[in-house]
Amino acid sequence: MKPLTEHDIRTSFVNCSKGEAKRLPLPKNLTDLDHWDDLDFLGWFDLSAPDRRYLVVERADELVGLSLRSASGNRGFLRRSLCSLCLTTHPGSGVSLMTSPKAGPAGRAGNSVGLYICADLDCSLYVRGRKKAAPGGRMEESLTVEQQIERLRGNLDAFVERVFG
Repeated sequence: MKPLTEHDIRTSFVNCSKGEAKRLPLPKNLTDLDHWDDLDFLGWFDLSAPDRRYLVVERADELVGLSLRSASGNRGFLRRSLCSLCLTTHPGSGVSLMTSPKAGPAGRAGNSVGLYICADLDCSLYVRGRKKAAPGGRMEESLTVEQQIERLRGNLDAFVERVFG
């Protein structure tokens, strides 16, 4: 992913108003982020509203920003869930159902789509081995890291397509 500016991020959102995009908090480490090449998307959460998450992805040479809501609820530590993007399993609340209002009139009518995603939005780092999941979180695969990255990007693209659909 190429480095993003505040303007890039704020103008990329497709499922919230311009006013909401102007007011949403930006990632705290945006200016210090040094691993852009390891990211398939930029994801962060609102420290003042822990159920709000944001995601910006490059898609067909344009940026698409999505406002997400994570489902609340604590799960037991022994229960494990699988991220639908990177296929990493996490114990407890490490994976969350995140819903996104659809873009355009469908979203304004209240329609949304959802996906189980790593709660910390660090899918790109898990796939590349730059961040370690809890024991048993990344299963050994016959796919290369490059193929796993392509799968993650495909899963992400399918989710973004559902937001537009």
